[in-house]
Amino acid sequence: MTTKSVTIKNRAGIHARPAALIAQTANRFASEILIEREDTRINAKSIMGIITMAASYNSVLIICADGPDESEAIAAIEALFENKFEED
Repeated sequence: MTTKSVTIKNRAGIHARPAALIAQTANRFASEILIEREDTRINAKSIMGIITMAASYNSVLIICADGPDESEAIAAIEALFENKFEED
């Protein structure tokens, strides 16, 4: 299992568009991918699950991936956060 801490850098936080980008990216990989926030853990392949986290600007999330392509999956999702979901 690979884990990575990421910080939400876009001012609007995680809303429908970033949630869709995360889920679409996660679904390209065979690995199980989870996102953790405080004591909540959701499937990164579920748009609704991601939205219900209500993660706002500067929130810290942990991405966990377990499977044959876990490193690539973490890197791809981390890139979304680093690029502020192409919003700002």
